[in-house]
Amino acid sequence: MQQGKTCCSRQNPSRNSAVINRVDSCIIALFLNQTNANILTSTQITWQALQPDSDRYQSIFSNVSLEDCDSLAAVQPRLLNALAHLHHQTLGFPLLLLRSQENSDYLACIADAAQRFQPDEIALYGGDYHVMGDNVSLLAPTDINRPFTSQGGVHFADWIEAEQLFGCVRQYKDRVQPEPGLLHRANGGTLILAVNTLLAQPLLWLRLRKCIEQCRFDWYSQDERQPLPVAIPSLPLQLRLVLCGDRDALAAFQEMDVEVHEMALYSEFEESLQILDEDDMTSWCQWTLTQAEQAGLAQPEADFWPLLIAEAARMTGDQDTLPLCPRWLRRQLQETALHGDSINAEALKEALEARQWREGFLADRMRDEILLNQIMIETEGEVVGQINGLSVVEFPGHPRPWGEPSRITCVVHPGDGEFTDVERKAELGGNIHAKGMMIMQAYLIAELELEQQLPFSASLVFEQSYSEVDGDSASLAELCALISALANQPVNQQIAVTGSVDQFGNVQPVGGLNEKIEGFFHICNSRELTGKQGVIFPASNARHLSLNQDVVEAVKAGQFHLWAIESVDEALPLLTGIAWQSESGESLLSTIQERITQLNQQEARLRPWPLRWLNWFNHS
Repeated sequence: MQQGKTCCSRQNPSRNSAVINRVDSCIIALFLNQTNANILTSTQITWQALQPDSDRYQSIFSNVSLEDCDSLAAVQPRLLNALAHLHHQTLGFPLLLLRSQENSDYLACIADAAQRFQPDEIALYGGDYHVMGDNVSLLAPTDINRPFTSQGGVHFADWIEAEQLFGCVRQYKDRVQPEPGLLHRANGGTLILAVNTLLAQPLLWLRLRKCIEQCRFDWYSQDERQPLPVAIPSLPLQLRLVLCGDRDALAAFQEMDVEVHEMALYSEFEESLQILDEDDMTSWCQWTLTQAEQAGLAQPEADFWPLLIAEAARMTGDQDTLPLCPRWLRRQLQETALHGDSINAEALKEALEARQWREGFLADRMRDEILLNQIMIETEGEVVGQINGLSVVEFPGHPRPWGEPSRITCVVHPGDGEFTDVERKAELGGNIHAKGMMIMQAYLIAELELEQQLPFSASLVFEQSYSEVDGDSASLAELCALISALANQPVNQQIAVTGSVDQFGNVQPVGGLNEKIEGFFHICNSRELTGKQGVIFPASNARHLSLNQDVVEAVKAGQFHLWAIESVDEALPLLTGIAWQSESGESLLSTIQERITQLNQQEARLRPWPLRWLNWFNHS
């Protein structure tokens, strides 16, 4: 047997060479398959990582209470520190600029915090106006029941007009009567206002600033054309002011009054709490209980907390960061109370499902377009130069974004190396999208290590996209589609891709990950899951996962898959079955380089003979 084989090899050496090549090919194929299998398993995410891990806090959920706790101090230390500084400030302009929302829930919470720093001793501020005919005199404050006598305290308003803030002077026949405003009731204490109130009424701010700086309140006529019928003495004024607003509003206030902005204290109402240990989780749960108590609701049951945490992580976009927004927390609690006799997991689940159904009409209609093949999205088979990218759709006026797949295609042809971004050419691509395209191209050119211009031109487009495309989260998908077209290697249509890339091929995090994954899962699930479908996303995004239970169950059953990758090299074998680079055997990079070499040789043969001599000299 062995001898016969040897004879055959002597008589027919080409046949022996073919046998050896086939054996080598089998070994290489086995090696590549093993490599791809390793990538599949090493980058695949287990179902346990798809939602925040709340199991370790079960003992807290069962025993959390408001006894002997200060939930506000635990979650808003910066706010309390700033209010303490404001209260003890004796020099300068007594103003605190606070980044926060401007609604009544936030302002009430800030007012409760400011109340802690009010003095225990009773003091009277302002005075008492005595009106006798045309004569108005000011008396020392003696009676708290008088309209212009105040004990200070904390007062707030999310919107206020001039008369409500400064009061007014009423005239009844022959009698003049000054009437107090919010400024007089807050005299000696702290006044909390929304900064947009003053931005919309600049004269209001100028008068308020003058009152605080001069420590007195002067009366003016509401009608600039007519003076006050009588002279009214100024009222002594002591006031601490807190202005609340978002960053844009505070920036606008800075432009309106640079001098005061430079003198003001600054702090923030913290919108979220990073959960690092059990103490942090306890503080967050106690803060949530505080909101339930203030809303007049019963204490949640233990099984309520894990589902609330999963929804909270979707809201913040991070498994280890939970929201502190009083309005958001109260909404979850109140809607849960409407769907059950107690605040538990079942009632919260029903509330979330009902809300999603109410708000989901537009998203459902858009997905129906895909399922009815009006928008063409492939979830089976393989196609060269085509890939499923993932987008987040946001409509003005719609309460929630949703994810849906986008078909990205690329075609290549002999050319001068130009990469055409069709979205940009059609003025449908934003600046960030254009930046992602240029970074993607830079990576590919660097990897090819070409000594001359790339002899291919390429055209990339979002198919059936009729509105602006922006962001760089599709740059990984576009790069894979481009490589597929250059290597003439098909892409698995059962896998969708999201992520941005840098010039070194590293995959960077993107936003809207949960919505994107759920959008592709919805289409695959509606067409029937095959067990081979899934999503590739950046590994740095894994901490942002908080997927709905349908996706979790499908991943747990092996019907849907998620792969977290760190580089382009890890994405390409999953999509094409072939490695990007390989020291031995077939790779996408070597295939592209071979195509480039073949095209250059073909062009050289087609050149006139004088140019062929020139080409020979260039190579030599």
